[in-house]
Amino acid sequence: MIYSDNFPAIASLLISLLVLTLATGCSNTSSVSEQESESGSGTSVEYEELEELYWQRVQEARMSFSQADVDFMLAMIGHHAQALIMSELAPENDASPQIQTLAARIINAQEDEIKSMQNWLHRRDQPVPEIHIDGLNLMLHGVEDEHHHNNHDMPGMLSQEQLETLSKATGREFDRLFLEFMIEHHQGAVTMVDNLFGTDGAAQDEDAFRLAADIHADQVTEIERMQQMLDRMASTD
Repeated sequence: MIYSDNFPAIASLLISLLVLTLATGCSNTSSVSEQESESGSGTSVEYEELEELYWQRVQEARMSFSQADVDFMLAMIGHHAQALIMSELAPENDASPQIQTLAARIINAQEDEIKSMQNWLHRRDQPVPEIHIDGLNLMLHGVEDEHHHNNHDMPGMLSQEQLETLSKATGREFDRLFLEFMIEHHQGAVTMVDNLFGTDGAAQDEDAFRLAADIHADQVTEIERMQQMLDRMASTD
């Protein structure tokens, strides 16, 4: 449910009022002091009132989200978690230095984004899934809805058979499969963001929009990089 989509304008106005109030207080110190002594009120009271109003608007803005935003965060956390499973195989399966570097970069980026999405959910009093990885198996605890446990239904998610195939590959064969599977996986994440942006009332929350937009940009950039790596491999076969 959308409560407010005017927070940026409200925040800008409140900040301007705070600055104006402080500037006025600094330039009229003696006058304000006399007024405070006579009336018992002054810039400090005005500042506190404006600050209270500002943080009230901040909290209201955090509640300007839709169920589609929540579903996106829950699903994308699981989606990112599978990329961690795939990437952690690289050093174990004798991947090339280039693939190991790519895998490490994916781990760092997607762990950060998972934390950001978990924080987004927590600040809005929504269920926060905790990731538990056991080999090739992914479990999400803290989410009661069974829909969010069936991660293989999401776009780009590898089947258990594909994960097992990747885990058994080594060396150059692992490199090739990793790139092919991760490109497919990233394309699925891009589709999920596109679906979010195409949903009425979704991504009106500023933080949700930025998270989704950043994920989209990162995935598209990495898809291009991985496709170039895959093309180079094919040219040397």
